[in-house]
Amino acid sequence: MFTGIVEELGEIVAIEHLGDASRFQVRGPVVTEGAKHGDSIAVNGVCLTVVDLIEDAEGTRFSADVMAETLDRSSLGALDVGSRVNLERPMALGGRLGGHIVQGHVDGTGAIVDRKLSEHWEIVKISLPAELSGYVVEKGSITVDGISLTVVDAGFDYFTVSLIPTTLALTTLGVKQAGDPVNLEVDVLAKYVERLLGRDNAPQGNGSRSNGPQVDALRNNGLLDNGTQDKEATA
Repeated sequence: MFTGIVEELGEIVAIEHLGDASRFQVRGPVVTEGAKHGDSIAVNGVCLTVVDLIEDAEGTRFSADVMAETLDRSSLGALDVGSRVNLERPMALGGRLGGHIVQGHVDGTGAIVDRKLSEHWEIVKISLPAELSGYVVEKGSITVDGISLTVVDAGFDYFTVSLIPTTLALTTLGVKQAGDPVNLEVDVLAKYVERLLGRDNAPQGNGSRSNGPQVDALRNNGLLDNGTQDKEATA
């Protein structure tokens, strides 16, 4: 698990294309300190597994294999040698949750729409896939390229965030321009709430729809009468 607090700006130093996958080499002296084979590191919000650690005159870099599914569903496929990337190690047990709960599992990609510079911060508008719009709310949390951010304005196909000078200086959002893709991970708690409320439950064998595990549990324990159950089923 990550928190969306970027530890350093790394750099893609090599990309080896392997047919249905790619092997990235990423330079990051902070996140590679104490790292070993099999550890996880988030690269622009995508949880990758360390394959090798390589030392050279310029410091330490790590390699990670990225399968076609990840390349297709995230912005990692658009990276080139020399691209800067946000890097974060997993949160240590007992550590501070500085941002919010981030899994490193990208839900989709958006793109920078525009940027508006204010005196002490910058407002960035980012496009939002329609299937993710229900999970994004004003003052809620969202991960953009691995950065934990607070949503300022949430529309159906966009959202905005305000970036302080530290975020602009220490992450890729300081240099990305209109049209550049970004990885998006919505708050996992919203997805769990949706599932628990029964939105995704398939029709049952008798043709009725489950009302969600909470309602079913209440009914089975005699805490919900049939009248209420029928009302819930037709709501």
